[in-house]
Amino acid sequence: MTSKFLRLTLAAAVLSAMTALAQTSAPASGSAAPAVSAPSAATTTSATPGSSLRVGTINIQDAIFLSNEGRKEMETLQKKFDPKQAELKSANDELEALKKQLTTQGPSLNEDAAANLKKQIEAKQKTFDRNVQDAQEDFGNQQQEIATKILQKMAPMIVKYSTENGFGLIVDTSKPWPQSPVLWWNQDAVDITKAVVEIYNVQSGVPAPASTGAATKPAAPKPTTGASTTPKPAPAAPKPSTTPQN
Repeated sequence: MTSKFLRLTLAAAVLSAMTALAQTSAPASGSAAPAVSAPSAATTTSATPGSSLRVGTINIQDAIFLSNEGRKEMETLQKKFDPKQAELKSANDELEALKKQLTTQGPSLNEDAAANLKKQIEAKQKTFDRNVQDAQEDFGNQQQEIATKILQKMAPMIVKYSTENGFGLIVDTSKPWPQSPVLWWNQDAVDITKAVVEIYNVQSGVPAPASTGAATKPAAPKPTTGASTTPKPAPAAPKPSTTPQN
């Protein structure tokens, strides 16, 4: 869902950027049309017989969330959800304690007491699962809003960068094969993610976060618990299929 939404957002942003570039390069009304000249190798974006198509790759998710702005926004979001994280952990600890009580004391409890304890566990489990799902959806929606906001500003820059550097095709590698059609690529030779992040950091003017730890990809808030009660990670952010390179 997130990935599809962000692909649509990127497509719209790229289309807008291309339209803006076309309008910028169009001759003013009433002026003489300039003589048509052959496109240079650096600006050619379509392959012709006998020519090679320059292809680049970008991990759009990394480009967004490893940028200074993305890291800062995610740190703020994580802190915002810290109280909910603590609340879920407390509820989970209480639930696990009741389960342990049923396991250790169950055989010695009378039928009514055991039945009441089981009902209590079932009720708390349902409430816990619902709260985890709500928190995860809330976190994921806000994470998506961050990704969309940054992507809308980053996409035109990627289009411009790709055009100026002679790329005819940019492929997103946010997902590994076989989820992605890219089976293998020489990352050092064709990946533009790092260059895009560096340029975007300068363009955005957002300083690097004060934290000294290495930047990490976003993850949904979740309490430390067993497999059956641990919330699933939030949708991984952005990944379009047309973007620029270094």
